[in-house]
Amino acid sequence: MTHCVARYLRYCSPMISKMLFKAVFTYLALSAGAVSAFAPPHSPSSLAASSTTRMKSSSSDIVDDGRRAFLASSIITLVGLAPEVAHAKGKKQSNVDYKAVAGDISNIIKGDPNKGPTLVRLAWHSSGTYDKMSKDGGSGGGTIRFKEELAHGGNAGLGVTAVPWLEDVKKKYGDSLSYADLYTLAGVVAIKELGGPTVPWSSGRVDALDPSAVTPDGRLPSADSGPAGADPSDADHLRTIFGRMGFNDQEIVALSGAHALGRCHTTASGYDGPWTPLPVTFNNLYFTLLDTVKWTKRDWKGPYQYEDEGKTLMMLPTDLVLIQDDKFKKYVSIYAKDQAKFFADFSKAFNKLEELGTSGLKVASWA
Repeated sequence: MTHCVARYLRYCSPMISKMLFKAVFTYLALSAGAVSAFAPPHSPSSLAASSTTRMKSSSSDIVDDGRRAFLASSIITLVGLAPEVAHAKGKKQSNVDYKAVAGDISNIIKGDPNKGPTLVRLAWHSSGTYDKMSKDGGSGGGTIRFKEELAHGGNAGLGVTAVPWLEDVKKKYGDSLSYADLYTLAGVVAIKELGGPTVPWSSGRVDALDPSAVTPDGRLPSADSGPAGADPSDADHLRTIFGRMGFNDQEIVALSGAHALGRCHTTASGYDGPWTPLPVTFNNLYFTLLDTVKWTKRDWKGPYQYEDEGKTLMMLPTDLVLIQDDKFKKYVSIYAKDQAKFFADFSKAFNKLEELGTSGLKVASWA
């Protein structure tokens, strides 16, 4: 029993450990007291020896049952007080040279800059499942590595791209580096490597051990919501999704600026094309184009999207709604004119995104 308790205590906070030890010691004390702890204080002297023997046997059963119930109820109570145990986590990391890890990630991007935007997407999607009401989701458990979460619609393609791309880095550092830290660090490294700001990053995320921590599908923003094409329902959708995580209008627009990177693929999302002519450069061009180009519906067999006059760039309905909604549009205009302002606001919002639902993180020097 003490062996099982010791294993349990590895995952408990000091307070919970102390309470559990107290419960176990009480259990042992009750065991030492044998029948007297639970049996009636007096037994009739007129009972026959055989009756006395049966009574002792019966009392022993009562004692055993009582002790078991006592210990079980104590443990159940303590588990309720320690959700980190109920949702078993992996090991806390030992010292890791995060500059070295960042260097390994940087080498992946230098080898193929087109991998950078996908690594940003991995970090974004691993973090964007947080729910401030239920207090679950977010980057903390590294759950996007599980096939159950990779099967979510918004994560299409990540299971055959970004996740396996980082496996060699994970193997190099072993258990000292969690997947959760690796994925979020990959995002900020990619942003910097592709010309963006140096986003603050903290370590200390502990991986969930199994897919039970995976949140339901549908927590990531969609490309279109309600009627086809950009309309007020798309603005409502963005505020609902981002509001669930605790973001305001300014932060929604700033985070949308990540669409400066990458492109859509018909084999993943069904949509097609890049947002900007420089899809491996992080800048404010997304906002400049959104605010100045005439966007029209693309005539094709795919889902509803917009294209520029040259038919080389595209915008999604939830992109275009940022200039249709006045509260969003004012931030689009600000960022289109001031890249430094965009970088500063994006850095704060992305750092917030990656830390949603986490605790006990430590600021790390990685750049």
